[in-house]
Amino acid sequence: MKFNVKAAAAKLLNYEGETAFALTPQMELYTLVATSVLSEQFYEKAEDRLDRLRQLIKKNDAGFVARLAIYAREQMHLRSIPLVLAIELAKTHQGDGIVGKLAARVIQRADEITELLAYYQLANERKEQKKLNKLSKQLQKGLAEAFNKFDEYQFAKYNRDTQVKMRDALFLVHPKAKDETQQALFDKIVKDELKTPYTWEVELSALGQKTYESSEARANAFRTKWEELIFSNKLGYMATLRNLRNFLEAGIGNEALNKVCKYLSDEKVVVSSRQLPFRFLSAYRELKAVKEGRTGIILEALEAAVLYSAANIPGYDINTRVVVAADVSGSMQTPVSVKSQVQNFDIGLLLAMLMRNRCRNVITGMFGDTWKTINVPKGNILANVEEFRRREGEVGYATNGFLVIKDLLDSRQVVDKVMMFTDCQLWNNKHDGINIISLWKSYKKLAPNARLYLFDLAGYGNTPLKVEQDDVYLVAGWSDKIFHALQAIEEGSDAVKMINTLHL
Repeated sequence: MKFNVKAAAAKLLNYEGETAFALTPQMELYTLVATSVLSEQFYEKAEDRLDRLRQLIKKNDAGFVARLAIYAREQMHLRSIPLVLAIELAKTHQGDGIVGKLAARVIQRADEITELLAYYQLANERKEQKKLNKLSKQLQKGLAEAFNKFDEYQFAKYNRDTQVKMRDALFLVHPKAKDETQQALFDKIVKDELKTPYTWEVELSALGQKTYESSEARANAFRTKWEELIFSNKLGYMATLRNLRNFLEAGIGNEALNKVCKYLSDEKVVVSSRQLPFRFLSAYRELKAVKEGRTGIILEALEAAVLYSAANIPGYDINTRVVVAADVSGSMQTPVSVKSQVQNFDIGLLLAMLMRNRCRNVITGMFGDTWKTINVPKGNILANVEEFRRREGEVGYATNGFLVIKDLLDSRQVVDKVMMFTDCQLWNNKHDGINIISLWKSYKKLAPNARLYLFDLAGYGNTPLKVEQDDVYLVAGWSDKIFHALQAIEEGSDAVKMINTLHL
């Protein structure tokens, strides 16, 4: 009789009680970071998410954590999570200079100096009077280097009355000025004598404090100011996106409106703006509620802008058969952050439509209780998202992603790529024993070269199929940059390998 038998693998279930598979520590940390706003999610509380992040940092090599933070900041254009990674890494890793290099590199705006210190205070539970004392030498070194990046305008723009002020940061870090001009700038920060910057917030605030003879006079003043800001060329891309509705409601002239549209849809400006795709969707939705005859002109400019943002996504020609499936279940209808009206649902739809735009032979659809194909034109990405959003109730709110594969099997339809944009908490609410694992194995017999790509939009740390087995691959994130990870997979690599190629 054999006593020392092989141990049975622990069974992992997802949040819906369906069979799931664990990720490696590197892959789990990547999916968590790439989808991370550390706020309440449908299945996970904010404090639990943060605790999981901390545990994963301890399980991973410091070099990988640092490279991941750089990838999140420089490739995915995320701002908060790289700062969190820098502070949490500093708590567990000393020596070799990694933390200092990381802090200096992920701080790319002046206000990120104070943001990093504010999180340092929070993460270390500093509640006494000197909340920022005993800063690690590596963080201090990185912050000192960051202070040398910015000019007076950049410091003044973000010199706000927050818990951690720029002056506090300067006293704590003691950066060495690189020349006399910079020393004079540091002295201005200490004395609170930074020149008030010319920004739209400052200009509008000053205008709002004035007294006017009539409401018409006030409206004229604001219209004139908006036009002045537009023609000054000092209104950045993000500020322009945020104020499109204000422009129309203020009644700016046609010349100013044409300049705005030209700026919005300038290919070079769009690429250099590094906007997350859902920013265009937010602006588009905000405008659709405006009853102004010229609204359509701006909507067209936004469509042109998002097309340019998609232009570098590697797509597929007419010989490659693709299925793009968007998860519209109830768990996907969770805001990405406390203040945002954008949901994981929206991000999934938008990324799906970006992918649809780059394919010539594609089936698009959405799944909940059922799976439904919806044909939409190649262009008008934002309008396509809105069409899907309008119809989401047609398929119900479960997460029956297995139906996408079942439909392909039932119709004996051979495709090359199946792409699911989902929170990966797939299950079968019919409880009839059918699951995506067995269906995909069956489909591989029909279509041996088919690949299944899971685009993880929530980062819960498990997947419905075993990744990198039976041609199943995982990509995570909200940025159009996720498609670069997709390209890496096509070239025989994966997201983790791609991140590990980055230089510190």
